Amino acid sequence: MQDYESFILNKRAIAFPSGFYEDNFHPSLFDFQRDLVRWALRRGRAAIFAGTGLGKTRMQIEWGQKVHQLSGGDVLLLAPLAVAMQTIREGAALGYELHFCRSQNDVKPGINVTNYEMLHHFEPILFEGVILDESSILKSFTGKIRTELIESFAYTPYRLACTATPAPNDYMEIGNHAEFLGVMGRSEMLSMFFVHDGGETQKWRLKGHAEDVFWRWVASWGVVLEKPSDLGYPDDQYILPPLTISDTVIEVEGEPAKTLSQRLKARRETVAERVAACAEIVNATSESFLVWCDLNIESEMLTAAIPGAVQVTGSDKREHKERAMLDFSAGKIRVLVSKPSLCGFGMNWQHCANMAFVGLSDSFEQVFQAVRRCYRFGQTMPVQVHMITSSREGATAENIKRKEADFQKMVTEMIKYTKDITAESIRSAERDITEYKASTPIIIPAWLRSEFIAS
Repeated sequence: MQDYESFILNKRAIAFPSGFYEDNFHPSLFDFQRDLVRWALRRGRAAIFAGTGLGKTRMQIEWGQKVHQLSGGDVLLLAPLAVAMQTIREGAALGYELHFCRSQNDVKPGINVTNYEMLHHFEPILFEGVILDESSILKSFTGKIRTELIESFAYTPYRLACTATPAPNDYMEIGNHAEFLGVMGRSEMLSMFFVHDGGETQKWRLKGHAEDVFWRWVASWGVVLEKPSDLGYPDDQYILPPLTISDTVIEVEGEPAKTLSQRLKARRETVAERVAACAEIVNATSESFLVWCDLNIESEMLTAAIPGAVQVTGSDKREHKERAMLDFSAGKIRVLVSKPSLCGFGMNWQHCANMAFVGLSDSFEQVFQAVRRCYRFGQTMPVQVHMITSSREGATAENIKRKEADFQKMVTEMIKYTKDITAESIRSAERDITEYKASTPIIIPAWLRSEFIAS
């Protein structure tokens, strides 16, 4: 009869490996990148939640290349607009030829790169592996793209999701990643580890006794790190320069906004003053500048007030959006004006160390990601962020900075809680497999051969 301890152990939610072992990687990868790729290959279906600038692009390219080589199948890499071409250039730097595709007809052997918007032009069942770059796109648990991704690749043998560190209390994002990877459904995860927080059905909190089990489960299929030392590696080149966030508050008549609608009204009525203040800052230097806005009128007026500025708007054609972002990357454009929701994800703009927010959305994630386009590992210059608001908008900038501090505190706690489990999981990838080399051919019994031939 099974004892109680064995019964409990059998109930553990652990994602077991479904991949293969490989130890021959590109020599340019850092130790932690090489070990993470080995681990993700061994898992077969895995997530890498890594801080901005830790080389997720290189890791996912190396992972995809090995999946192609070892399985013989094709790999599809999905990325945000313009990030696709950036990924192809990164692949070329590693000596790999990645193919940009707009439909299944363009697919070639190896890694094929496309935008999320193009997914409906492909046949997911024909790919052996899939990579989601900026996989936080799975965040929305009711979103059409989230559902399409999970359903399209439900039978893909090898899956990798890469994104920045999720907020520790964003359990929906974690659950959606687990569902995409085929580890566990989001609903099952919630019922196993969580309870409703009070009367609000959309708020969940970990069961008191489930915290250790939950993070051990996450660590069985996902790796979380903000810097290499979180997993015991030296930081070396991964030390960020100073970040300065300064507030420029334009004094205007009127009482401070207390509600969201009042804040939006205040923004619309103070556009001219905020644009003028931003233009004065940007025009006083010849250095590269990112200017983030929240309203279309802000974008139009900023582009007119800053000589040589190029704007990217939601109504622009895809070709213009992509070309503008790539030209800014190459230094052909000094000032890029856009919204965080359009250009705030995925791009590597460490060549720029100056940015301004002329309109702040209430989305901390958008602001956080927008800042990280420049303030990321690989940045060598101190980064200056100007937050330009009016006195009527309330404490928007202060709220953003408070949320940033809360986020960093929570991430630190989560990494502290999981780093030993995660580090052990990565190390075990080197020893949890016994390679088998067949030396004797399989002999099929005569009765089975004749039955097979007859059928």
